[in-house]
Amino acid sequence: MAALGAIPSDTLSRHLALGELGLDGRLAATAGVLPAAIAAQARDLGIICAAESGPEAAWAGDELDIIAADSLLALINHLGGFQLAARPTTKRLADPGRLPDLKDVRGQEVARRALEVAAAGGHNLLMVGPPGAGKSMLAARLPSILPTLNPRELLDVSMIQSIAGELAGGALSDRRPFRAPHHSASMAALVGGGLKVRPGEVSLAHNGVLFLDELPEFSPAVLDSLRQPLEGGEVVIARANAHVSFPARFQLIAAMNPCKCGMAGTPGHTCKRGDRCADDYQSRLSGPFLDRIDLRVDVPAVSAAEMVGQAESEASVTVAARVEKARERQRLRYLEAGEPGVFTNAAASSSLIEKVVNPDKESQALLLQAAERFRLSARAYHRVLKVARTLADLAGVEKVARPHIAEALSYRINFATA
Repeated sequence: MAALGAIPSDTLSRHLALGELGLDGRLAATAGVLPAAIAAQARDLGIICAAESGPEAAWAGDELDIIAADSLLALINHLGGFQLAARPTTKRLADPGRLPDLKDVRGQEVARRALEVAAAGGHNLLMVGPPGAGKSMLAARLPSILPTLNPRELLDVSMIQSIAGELAGGALSDRRPFRAPHHSASMAALVGGGLKVRPGEVSLAHNGVLFLDELPEFSPAVLDSLRQPLEGGEVVIARANAHVSFPARFQLIAAMNPCKCGMAGTPGHTCKRGDRCADDYQSRLSGPFLDRIDLRVDVPAVSAAEMVGQAESEASVTVAARVEKARERQRLRYLEAGEPGVFTNAAASSSLIEKVVNPDKESQALLLQAAERFRLSARAYHRVLKVARTLADLAGVEKVARPHIAEALSYRINFATA
């Protein structure tokens, strides 16, 4: 069109164009408009996109020159000054809907406590119990006690959703992502890939939660592919024609039955295959994968008396207030330590967590004794410190004491004795 003189030739040098052109001249939206708009602004360029993508591009900033047209003719009219297109405005999801509330959960005080600790520090959690005990119910209520995304996290999450084509209408939400893929998901679906490399579930859960129900039913190779993102917070996809890195700092929440039949350890029940039933089922999870999980809790079946006689449980809004205060303590602590990009204890490096915990001699002795007795790895040792730091933050104290170390160890020792 510039060569024909239909549009000014300098438009090509001042704008980045992103979209699909139909045979009828209409402009269709494409994925990745938000990061493209941010890149254009960084290069002091404007952006030309489909009208549908305009609200998405508008999140890049008020200074960005955005031309959002629904057809090639409308674009020509705008550039020629005949019919100017209005600058698109940003959108937010008007009503994302009410989240499930923790007050619906009866009993399970230990699991509720572990869920609160996991939310406060961004820790990985594994719940083990028979069918119907409430594992999935608890996991579905985790988003209701998590703080909203801060502006930096919101931008990161939205750019990933944009690349994946999941930013509907360019509307953003400050709720943390909650992804729950089925156990039949392939490795490419979970970590990303494909002919045109796209982010997988681990990246779409960035700054949010990845929930894996029926954990041992996932392919062992698929689960082991999570080890790198769980440790480094990113996933690297190498292909013959592309080498792509996506952020993937997610919080893993997993649930599983104790055995194939699901009832091992339940009073009055005996597996037909004996201990082999539980051993074979749990052996599908590799040691290195389990070593990256901070908390493991048993979720026993709820009795009829607990279902009928117990008063209403604590509501999510009350728990969320404690979680918010604990996270704010962490943010300020790491900001003072010169780590403004670290917002939770789980995201702190090993050297950093040692510096901010600094347990006293009594606590150190308990920790070393447990490390020797249960043969904790170096990774497990530092994860215990991170959980202990979160427990102290929830209690509102600056010094990590012996009770915090002891409770953190109780969540970790389950791995050594399982």
